[in-house]
Amino acid sequence: MGGYGTELLEKNFKSKTALMTGFDCYRTYLAFKNHFTKDKFDYFKYGGKTNVSMSTFNKRKDRYFFEKMSRQKKDGEIVDYFTAIFSQCDDPQKMWIGEIIESGEKNYADWQKKVQSLGYIFKQEMQSLCEGKEFNNLFECESGKHPPIVKEHLKKNISIESLIILDAVINFKKDFDKKLNDFVWETVSLKMNKYKPFLLNSVTIQNYKKILQEVVVK
Repeated sequence: MGGYGTELLEKNFKSKTALMTGFDCYRTYLAFKNHFTKDKFDYFKYGGKTNVSMSTFNKRKDRYFFEKMSRQKKDGEIVDYFTAIFSQCDDPQKMWIGEIIESGEKNYADWQKKVQSLGYIFKQEMQSLCEGKEFNNLFECESGKHPPIVKEHLKKNISIESLIILDAVINFKKDFDKKLNDFVWETVSLKMNKYKPFLLNSVTIQNYKKILQEVVVK
């Protein structure tokens, strides 16, 4: 089980041994929030940094949460943590710090389990998706109507990770973006765009192509 997704936990953009301050954690949180909610903000382009002052941080009533986090996690772990938080929530626009404080650790643990078994999960989801269905029909997109693959994702039968990997393999998203302009698809599309570099930086797409071929071509 798994295998391919474990690389995501092992490859970080900073050393897992480096120490962070509460302010560093807060600044990283803002960078992720901006990345996942603003079309033109790119976490990688700005090096995970935002223009926020120490005085602003010191005025926040929730700064204790970031101080505590800085003592519990190294900076590489913080990247994984916020990747999990923002990629797994239904709508990053509505994510707020209170929700992270309440359920962040559980969501992070669930995400770790998911990426450790991503190859297995992808295969299971593809098998379920293709059962009794013509694979190509899942991507038929009529103007203003969600294709079957999108409906399956909205019903939580297909994970955001599998959706991103599928797009990397067969490139369906460009067509969807042209034909769909509703809020629901725009939310999914933005999350795919934003999560994609974190996910695909650490998985081998060729492995997933083989899985897909095994499932579709029987």
